[in-house]
Amino acid sequence: MFNMMDSRQLSKMMKQLGMQQEQIESEEVIIKTAGGEIVISEPQVMKIKVGGQETFQISGEISEREKPAEQKEKFSEEDAKLVAQQSGAGLDEARKALEETGDIAEAIMKLKK
Repeated sequence: MFNMMDSRQLSKMMKQLGMQQEQIESEEVIIKTAGGEIVISEPQVMKIKVGGQETFQISGEISEREKPAEQKEKFSEEDAKLVAQQSGAGLDEARKALEETGDIAEAIMKLKK
């Protein structure tokens, strides 16, 4: 059905359904994640409003960047205490194991050996 409509007909139909669509000129879109960033180069960004809610549709060339090691999330003091308690190691050893492994369960297993 949509294949036979020209862009004006499609826009008119969307408007009747309460949908608004707007193209947003963009050079780059960056989505920050816990482990780094998703970078979309040469993006085509559409903002779509339906029922008072806005959504974005993004397409383009996708690449990923990891966070540099110094920016990775640090473990909390509670995490270090948990590793120390579960492994029987000291708090300093628990912190070191957390930094080396990057994972609570792995740090506990490493210290139990």
